[in-house]
Amino acid sequence: MEINAVFQKKIRRVGTLETIDLEDNLAVEEPLEIRLKYLEAGKFREKSISVTMRTPGNDEELAAGFLFTEGIIRNADQVESIQVSVLKENSVLVTLADNFSPGLNTLERNFYTTSSCGVCGKASIDAIKTVSVFAENQNTVRVDKETLLTLKDKISESQLVFENTGGLHASALFDLKGNLITLREDVGRHNALDKLIGNMFMDNILPLSSHILLLSGRASFELIQKASMAGIQIVAAIGAPSSLAVELAEESGITLIGFLKNDRFNVYTGFDRIEGI
Repeated sequence: MEINAVFQKKIRRVGTLETIDLEDNLAVEEPLEIRLKYLEAGKFREKSISVTMRTPGNDEELAAGFLFTEGIIRNADQVESIQVSVLKENSVLVTLADNFSPGLNTLERNFYTTSSCGVCGKASIDAIKTVSVFAENQNTVRVDKETLLTLKDKISESQLVFENTGGLHASALFDLKGNLITLREDVGRHNALDKLIGNMFMDNILPLSSHILLLSGRASFELIQKASMAGIQIVAAIGAPSSLAVELAEESGITLIGFLKNDRFNVYTGFDRIEGI
């Protein structure tokens, strides 16, 4: 099935001197239902877990990343298969291993999310704070400040759909030398990160403690929470962090960088991980 993340629309561009008709490229936004199939009391059950507005593509990664960062699954052995439905459009089914029970009744969450806010509808701050299985595995990673200053240009070069539409967020993963490992784009910033973490989860590469996460926009509470779940210890954002994101980064032992440019950045937490400052 061909996946197109870009939609062309005829528009009229109005300026002070002229009005012209042309085609504009828009980022595609469509719903994705994430369904869970699992064995309970000797019988298979299938349940809708989330509906999220996303840019089509990497839907299996998005489902895996979402379920992992929400604390429903902890390792790849708990997943039997992830399949995009061929019968139902915009739906993906995650089948869990027979010997694993997700314990959904203990989750106090509302799993409806939107492209603009991954935590909208969740009951409280306490309900959305999850505990990473890698919380005790922190190491003493270091990154040179000069490496951080090169990242903004590298993510710009790699955002292919953003270049066409200007409408997508990106999450990019680098090693400590500044080499790009992988990048995912989506109309929702939390979806882009779930796709990236889901990719690493499916390849059994977690935790990501020896990597740098770069966010193309601002750093919100939920993005820091997802980074913590994946064991990421250095997060840089091209935009601003929120106050709650800074608080969570401090609490989670994450080095948080904001307003990353080619010649400067702000460090909000974890100063000792950055060499040369």
